[in-house]
This record gives sequence, structure tokens and C-alpha cells, in this order.
Amino acid sequence: MPRTSDGLVRRVGTGPGTALAGTRVLRSDELDDTPRRAPARAPGLPTRMEAITVPPYPDTSGTDGRGRTFGVEEELLLVDAETLEPVAVSRDVVRDHDRHPAASGHRITTELQQEQIEVAGPPVRGLAEQLAAIRQGRALLDAAARRRGARAVALASPVFPARPHLVPQPRYEWLHERYGMVVEEQLTCGLHVHVGTSGPDEGVAVLDRIRGWLPVLLALSANSPFWYGRDTGFGSFRYQTWTRWPTSGPDELLATAQEYDRRCAALLRSGVALDRGMLYFDARLSARYPTVEIRIADVCLEAEHAAVLAALARALVETAAGQWRAGDPAPPIGVAQLRAWSWQASAAGTGGTLVSPVSGAPTPADEVVAELLAHVRPALEAQGELESVAGTVAALLRGGAGARRQREAWAVRQDPHDVVRAALEATHR
Repeated sequence: MPRTSDGLVRRVGTGPGTALAGTRVLRSDELDDTPRRAPARAPGLPTRMEAITVPPYPDTSGTDGRGRTFGVEEELLLVDAETLEPVAVSRDVVRDHDRHPAASGHRITTELQQEQIEVAGPPVRGLAEQLAAIRQGRALLDAAARRRGARAVALASPVFPARPHLVPQPRYEWLHERYGMVVEEQLTCGLHVHVGTSGPDEGVAVLDRIRGWLPVLLALSANSPFWYGRDTGFGSFRYQTWTRWPTSGPDELLATAQEYDRRCAALLRSGVALDRGMLYFDARLSARYPTVEIRIADVCLEAEHAAVLAALARALVETAAGQWRAGDPAPPIGVAQLRAWSWQASAAGTGGTLVSPVSGAPTPADEVVAELLAHVRPALEAQGELESVAGTVAALLRGGAGARRQREAWAVRQDPHDVVRAALEATHR
């Protein structure tokens, strides 16, 4: 592949797996062949990881007859305001924000790498409130980033090549020591939706009954086609990299809260996971809140798409809880099946074929999304959100999720700067 003397790709193919024109490609003399040395064990970390007891659920359930509360956590990429490449300023951004915390209840925190950051909004009860909270959180984060010469952009994976910088915390240092390159390359941004439940029994019942629909949420969110300067051919390559963690991906049927706790304890006894926070399944019981936490989605390019995805997640939880109360059994879908369905959703996004949770057969994405809307229609109608959600989903299917929009921006001049600029505009629309 032709390069200039500085290693810059000038002409490349247009298919998946090719490097992006204008991106920095590491030369052979820049590659460090020295065996990776793990950082010293951080003080206070045990030599053998043990099960950690989860505190009991508080009395407040987030379900008091006015609809379940739901809150959104978004991870965003930090890029230099001029070069648009990932920049390691998350700790400075958080410190600046903490001096003048938001009165809205938003929290801004660091994540695994210094080139990414998280904003968590307050729990709300309506779609309009959620959209306002997401927009406000993104604006707060971007304002704090600008003070450090950076911007916050809703990209689920880096468009440019990057060398991520680990946030220096004992937990992350232990993860790096244990998982090596999985941590070193892990620069991805997701969307996590917390939905209130009445307790762990309802929570586990919900987890068992939403499993088959989670790949559809992944497809709707797909926003990571590029990975360190290459077109991967996937809609959500973030999901592919995320599932390298040993405790990630779809979970098994668990039936009861007691079985859920036994399974968690067994995983922790194995020493593979540090604590319950590292049980990175596509959906789980939160260790901090009385919620089901749905974690499968990419961070969405547009705030409106993120809000609608959160509303769909809440509708799935409400529908599943109703099925449980009615005595309807959970669908007996195996983990191997779910992995295949999620892989297909990660590859296709909204632009191809998904596996229908109704038939188990390959089906056009728009038809599978229609099945999802039909499945949760009563819950959306009860909230008065059916028309808004269906309209936004229809527009998303017509215009494409973030992956398609990124590729369209790239296609104009084959310049990764155009991709990030377009993403910034969409992020703060």
C-alpha cells in the first residue's frame, strides 16, 4: 500500500478492513517488540479475588404507579479540538467539572482510558425528560472538555489510530496486569440504561425475558464501523472488542435471584473477575441501584436516538415484568444462539439481516425492529410514547444508525477528519 515517508496512507481500497486515507499508520521501526511488562500490583488489591456481597435493595423501587424510572449513562470519546484525534484529558475534565458540579444531577466520571469519559443523567420517568437530560449531559461534558482544548463526541470506537492511556487507578492497573492487550486496546464507548425494578426477584425475571431482544437494541445503536484507522466491515465493532472480556456477552437463564447470586459468586471464586462490577454481561442487575442495567448498546450518534433506545429498554423491562407476573415462562434461548444473534446484529446493524427472536430465522432488519415494536407496544402506549418512539425508529431505519452515517461522511473525501466533524455535529444537535 503506497505511503509517504511519514507513514501516511494516501491511496487505499474502499472495502472493509482497509486503512483510512489520511490516518497515521505505525511504521515497523515504531513498533515496540519489548515484551509487555505489567504494572506493579497496586496497593490494597488482594492476591486472590473473592466474592463481594451486594448490598440489599433499598425500599424505593422506581415503580410507584407513575411508570418506571430510567436513567442513562453515556461514554463519549474525547478528541483534540483541532486535530480531532483522541486526546488523554479525562482526568482534567472531571477535575474542572467537580469544582462546579451540575445542579441538574448529572455526574461526570473517568472511565478505563483517559481518552474517554462518562456522563450519567438523573433518573426520569418520560421520554421527553430523558431526551432533555441526555442533551444537557452532552452539553455539560462538551463545555468541560472545551476548557481543556478538547471536544466530547459520541463515537463508540476511535476513527483515528490511537495509543490509549490508562487512567491510573488501582482497579484499572489490576485489570491491565491481568488482561494485557485486551485492556490496552479497549477504547470503546457504550450506552447503559438503568430501569427501576421492585427488587432482585423481578430483576432476574426481567433479565430472563429480555435476552432475545437485546441484539435488536445493539443493531439500532450500531455506531462503531471504524477501529484504529480501519473500516472493520461491522456496524458495531465495539461489541466485537467488548466480548473479548471473559465475563461479557449474553447471560444464561437464571430463574431466581438466588441462582443469580450463586452464579455471580462462582464467577468471582474463579478469580477471573475482580468484582461484580466486572460482570460485563449484556444486561445485569446493578450492584449500586435497584435497577436492571442494559449494557449492550453502542453510544448513539444522536441524543434523540439514545433517548428512544432508552425508552425501548424500559418498555422491554415493563413487558418482561408483566409476563413474569402473569406466569409466562422465559423463552428457552441458549447462550450459543444468543451469541450468534448478537454477532449478526453487530455485523449488520440496521442495514442488513438480523435473527428474528420470534422465528429464530434470518429476517430483514426493519421487519425484526417491527417485531420489537409490536412486542413492547402496550408498554409504550401506557407511557404515551408509542408515536414518538415509532416515528424516531422509522427515521433511524431510513437514514441509518451511526455506522452508516459515519461511512457516508467518510465516502465524500475519504478523510477521517470529516467523519469526526460530522459526528461532533450530530452529537450536539
